[in-house]
Order: sequence, then C-alpha cells, then structure tokens
Amino acid sequence: MPATSGCSNRLQSALFRLICVALACAFCVDRVVADEKPRFVDLSLLVSPEYPCTWPDGFPTFRIDHALRIGPDSAYNIEILTIDGNTGTQLDVPPHSVALPKYNLPNSGKFGDAFIDQTPAWQFGGEACVIDCRDQRDAAENGYSSLITRDKVRGWEKQHRRLRFGDVVLFHSGYSDRYYRPLPAGRRFIAEPVERKAPGWPDPDPDCMEFLASRKVMTLGTDSPSMGPLPDLAEPTHYAGLKYGMIWTEGATGLGQLPATGAFYCMMGPKHKGGPYGEGRAFAIVGDPLAKRLIDSCRAKRTVDLSVTLSVDYPLTWPGRGVGRHRHRYTKADFLYAPNLKLYHHTHIMDSQAGTHLVPPAYALPETEIEVNTYAPAVRGWLEEYERRFGPRGISNVTTEKVPISQTCGRARVIDVTHLVGSTKSADWPASPVITPTVIKAYEAKHGKLLPGDIAIFRTGHVDQHFRPFPAGTACMADPLNGKSEGWPALGPEAVMYLADQGVRCAATDGPTLGGVDRRLALMTYWALGSRGMVGVEFLANLHNVPEGAHFLFAAVKINHCHGGPGRAIALF
Repeated sequence: MPATSGCSNRLQSALFRLICVALACAFCVDRVVADEKPRFVDLSLLVSPEYPCTWPDGFPTFRIDHALRIGPDSAYNIEILTIDGNTGTQLDVPPHSVALPKYNLPNSGKFGDAFIDQTPAWQFGGEACVIDCRDQRDAAENGYSSLITRDKVRGWEKQHRRLRFGDVVLFHSGYSDRYYRPLPAGRRFIAEPVERKAPGWPDPDPDCMEFLASRKVMTLGTDSPSMGPLPDLAEPTHYAGLKYGMIWTEGATGLGQLPATGAFYCMMGPKHKGGPYGEGRAFAIVGDPLAKRLIDSCRAKRTVDLSVTLSVDYPLTWPGRGVGRHRHRYTKADFLYAPNLKLYHHTHIMDSQAGTHLVPPAYALPETEIEVNTYAPAVRGWLEEYERRFGPRGISNVTTEKVPISQTCGRARVIDVTHLVGSTKSADWPASPVITPTVIKAYEAKHGKLLPGDIAIFRTGHVDQHFRPFPAGTACMADPLNGKSEGWPALGPEAVMYLADQGVRCAATDGPTLGGVDRRLALMTYWALGSRGMVGVEFLANLHNVPEGAHFLFAAVKINHCHGGPGRAIALF
C-alpha cells in the first residue's frame, strides 16, 4: 500500500506540473495572439479586361484606356476608366431592388433612396461570420443554384454563437476562388451558368434573408458573382434583404483565409451619387486588439465618412491650367431602363484619379529607366534639380493593384495646416503654401512623434470650403491653377523625405492633390513619394470630424495596371 500511494502521489504531482505548464502555454498563446501584429487579408477580385469582371448579359464591359504615358507630353501616367458598378468585387445597396417611396410601386420602401452616397460608414464593416457552404458548390443542375437556407445559418449558430447586429455574414463556397479565371476559361464564372451550361453558384433563398433580418444583420457578403440564386430567385432574394436596409458584397474571394468569427471585415467603394450598386474593395483584418476595436466601432456606429461624392455637377477631375489640358471629366452614362425601379442602370467614364483616390508610386515614376530626353525640356531641368537635391528619382512598377491594403490603413494623425492658408502673395500665383518638415515637427511636439504605420493626414480645409457644384466649383481647382486664387496647402518634397524617415508610408490630404498647383513643386513631391515607396490618398473631406486616436481606412478598387485608383476613405474611433 505505501508503495502504491507514493506512486500515486508522484503521478498526481507530475499531472499537476503538466497542467500548470499547459495553462502557462495557453496563457502565452493568448498573449501572442492578443499582441500579434494585425494581418490584412485582401478579399477582392482583380479588375481587368482579361477577366470576367463585368456582368456579361448586356452590361458595358470594363475598359482601361492608358491615355498618357510618361514622356514629352506628360510627366505622369494617366488612365481613363469605363467602369460599371457591377464590376469585380461589388457592393449592392437597397435601391438595387427597392424603389423610391414616392413611386408607390409594389417594391417601393423606406430604403428606396438609400443609394451608395447615403450608406452610413458604420455599415461597411463589422465582425466577419464565415458560413462554410463549400459542400453546396456545384451541387445543383446546370443553370440552377444550390440554395442556402435558414437551417444552414442555424447550424452555424449552434456551432459558434447567435448572430447579432454588427455582424457581417459571409457565405463561403469557394466559387470565385475556383472559377474566376482569365477569359475564355473565365466564362465558367458567370456566362456558362447563365447559359445553363454549368451549375450555378450557391446563394441564400428569400426565407434565409428574412431569418437574417430577424437577427438584425445589416451587412452580408458572398464569394458568388451575385447574391441572387439562378435561375429565378435572384430578384426575390435581393428584395427580401434589401427592403430591410441591408447591404452586401458580391464577388468576394479568399474567404477561406478568415476564422469563423473574430475578424474585422470591410467593404467599400467610390461614393457615386445615386448609385444603386458600385464597384468596391473588400478586405479583412485578423488579430486583436485592432480587429476587435474596429468591430466595436462599427457596432457602436462610431465612424466618419471622409470621401467626396462623385457627381457630374462637381469638380472631381484635374482641370489643367489654361484650355485643353484637362483630364477626362467624371461622366455618368445611362443604359438599360429598369421599370420596376423607374431608373436606368448606369456606368461611369472617368479619370482614374477622380474624387477620393489613391496615388501609387508608378503614377510619376517610369516602370523602367528612360532617357532623360524623353521628358519635355522643362521637366528635364526639374529632374536634374531634384536628383541634385534628393538623389535618384528611381523607377517603379507599383500600380494600384500592387499597393497592399495595409499601407493605406493605420492610426490617423491629422495634422492641421489651415494656418498656412493665405500665406502666399497674389503676385506669385499660381502657388500653394508649402508644408515643410518644420510644420510636421511642430505637430509632433504637441501630439507625439509620428510612428511607422501611421497615416499622415493633412487638414487644409480646402475641399470642405470649395467643393461645390459648378459654376462655384471652379474655386476648388480651376481658379487656383489659373492664378485667380491661392492654391491649397501642398506637401513639399522635403516633408515627404521627413515622413519617410519616420516610417510613414502613406500621406493623405483634404486638398485635391498632395502636390498643389505649382507644376515643378508638385512633380518633385510625387517623385519623392514614389522614390521612397510611399503612396498618397487625395481629395478627402470632413477631417475636422476625426477625433484623436481614430483609425483611418482607405481602399481603392483593385484595377490591374492602374496608376490611380478611385476608392473610399472612412475613420473609425
């Protein structure tokens, strides 16, 4: 007995030690996860003419026209986009299927005027709740969709938790992962199912939408090309959810990279006036505490929309100095009248830097080394001066689709430069007040040093004051460019170099551009940004509403080989 008792005690002691070690390891794992650097996951399809990125049944196809390339006629790479809202990874809002209340149609409802420009910023994000539907991919007959029912969602709830307000329900079938391919193989993505030559994509039925509405879920997503089951439930399913004010992502991809719960999901795109749907960018952030913080902000509706509205009546596109030097104006083109909504579908034709947009390094840097003589004579002189002062201009092939989402998201450091307004002399116009390192250092002395990963955002107040419908809208860009008024405060190349030395990789402004109205200074600013691997976000608004400690999110549409990038910016706090 004593021998047996001693053995038992030793076993108990060893077991106790093992339990302690296990608990300590578990605690360490929790600490590692909690302190883990956030992981950004891009969930968007590549928009390119070579891919099936546009709805093929009668909608205008996506086009990217490389209007100007760096050379004697331009110091920048410039494109014109023709892009329909049903392109690539896209966002549906209620007016896609809900008619305006004033029409008194059978599908009229209170959310019939909740177009993309009216969608509240909090609704773009939330906690990703990923429902695995891979068993339903290709499970139906040709031309038919396998239906995701409320029972599927209830099964997920039994395994995880009850769905609630602030959740983003994501249906993951792996459909886009498998079938979004360059054409002609890419016809399997949409065209062949519509032609009933292949099984359709899995999607929820109308009853499933009613169930989600009962859970107060307001944001959904699918990696199918549409939230509508084939062949005849697309519109009933859309209306069943959109009538409650829901919005959703169509054409997401890579959802299998996310955990079932806990990741922050966001989907947003250009702020088209009167848009019932729109092209966009979906992404997720995995890893606390950031993911949880952003989820909580959206649940509590603590968000600020920082984007300008895209409308043909507003000054959205670079007008150039004088006559005949303007970029393509933002244009809305109607087609295909929808009698159930009493509105036309429409596409947009616009400069790739219209409205709130991204400036990638390749905007002002050539992809390969070019002869200096390729530039216009004046630009050659500016380049010699730039390289004498700041070093080689460099080259870059980093276009919009190659800029990681993580580079345009981070802690918002809003630097007020409104005190510079009015500091130039009218005799020197066109001219912009220059933001120097001294200005940035003065901000740091009051608010703390800029840190790697921070987004340096310069509040000029210019867009808030001068972004107006034409003809008053000429005060935004045309008048300053032509010397009729002072330009907006602009970032100088010295300030860019200072930011880069602090580890800042993205600079933003509520001016129309970071470079301002002086051609020489602007080009040097963009050369400095590109040479240091930095990107810009331009044409923001409402920066006065961003509180200290807010987190800045910007995402541009993932357009292949694009040197601009229309997108959306928001702040969460």
